[in-house]
Amino acid sequence: MPHRILVTILTMAICIQAQAGQGAASSQDTLPPKPTQTQEVSRSRSGTDTSRPLNRVAGDSTMPVRRDSLTILGVGDIMLGTDFPKKEYLPPDDGANLLKPVQSYIREADIAFGNLEGTFLSGDHPGKKCKDSLVCYAFKMPDHYARYLTEAGFDVMSVANNHINDFGLKGSRNTVEVLEREGIRYAGLSFCPTTVFRVDDLTIGFTAFAPNTGTLDINDHASAARIVRALDSVCDIVIVSFHGGAEGATQTHVTRQDETFVGENRGNPYRFARAVIDAGADVVFGHGPHVTRAIDLYRDRLICYSLGNFATYGRFNLSGVSGIAPMVTVNVNRKGEFQSALVRSIRQPGEGGPVIDGEQRALKELIQLTRTDIPETPLLISMDGNVRKKPGAGECPECGKARKDANTPEKVTKRSGLTSGRE
Repeated sequence: MPHRILVTILTMAICIQAQAGQGAASSQDTLPPKPTQTQEVSRSRSGTDTSRPLNRVAGDSTMPVRRDSLTILGVGDIMLGTDFPKKEYLPPDDGANLLKPVQSYIREADIAFGNLEGTFLSGDHPGKKCKDSLVCYAFKMPDHYARYLTEAGFDVMSVANNHINDFGLKGSRNTVEVLEREGIRYAGLSFCPTTVFRVDDLTIGFTAFAPNTGTLDINDHASAARIVRALDSVCDIVIVSFHGGAEGATQTHVTRQDETFVGENRGNPYRFARAVIDAGADVVFGHGPHVTRAIDLYRDRLICYSLGNFATYGRFNLSGVSGIAPMVTVNVNRKGEFQSALVRSIRQPGEGGPVIDGEQRALKELIQLTRTDIPETPLLISMDGNVRKKPGAGECPECGKARKDANTPEKVTKRSGLTSGRE
């Protein structure tokens, strides 16, 4: 279903000059400017954009209708095939049909999010230095593959992960330029830390974190909180993504501890999610372990700890739990509070590409892991995929002060630009 997105110009997606070899970014360099102008983009799901400047005045009949709720779909890692180290790793039909089996579900949501696990970079380019290019994983999708994301219905992508630098600064810069041309919002790099856009009358902020060079640092919770708090001061709803946690089929559990993989600190997803929600995040989507993990609700905000491998063609281990993943669509009110969610299961047969899983294996895995790892969660997950708060579930004990009265305007500082964050 087509939907209208009001995209902010001169907002938080403004890219500052990047320096080669930069480490994880500090919040001092990434605090967003205030949005100053908007443009109305009427984007059809065919991927064609038509734009015109939009001047909002009081009483103007073009003012967007008030939204009382919003649906946000989150999926995990997306890598649509790579022509490095050889073109045989690209999918049949040049990738045009890879997302078609699940396209209708993606397009249902008001906002569709995924983690772009790799770069867009056409042509021959040297990848990162590898001892053996046949076992070293560097992902480079042809530029025109970005069109498949637009056609499928994706609106916003995280580029904060361990593969965005596979082809150096040239690869990461080209990737964001390609996404820009397609009208897909993105965030998570030190030179493109955050983005702001609008859906009808709601202003949406997005940012992303990872433990990798050139990304916003998942291990610096104080800086992450400052970035989120700045977004929260100008947005109605803030979405945060993180690429964190140890990798592999045995890493399905939320440990509530720092997690390492090949000697790298991949963060503490449990603590990180709570830190950004305390700062003002409304939905938190995790990915990175390449498997499904539990979901949780903290301060009436949904956390998905790992959304697994969603569309990863050719170079991923897709056996067992690595080949199944959830598609999570969360419904929030205009204050960002969780109302309900729906979990659909996909599987990736053969070399990869998502199809609906009639056996609901990812849903079953998610239910079991949530019971095991987050037994105190106020969420009730049904076998039909519906997620709701348990009857009588109220504010969690560690949340501190009760939330503001429903009649008190939530996030009253949004338009004034004052410091916000959850109290």
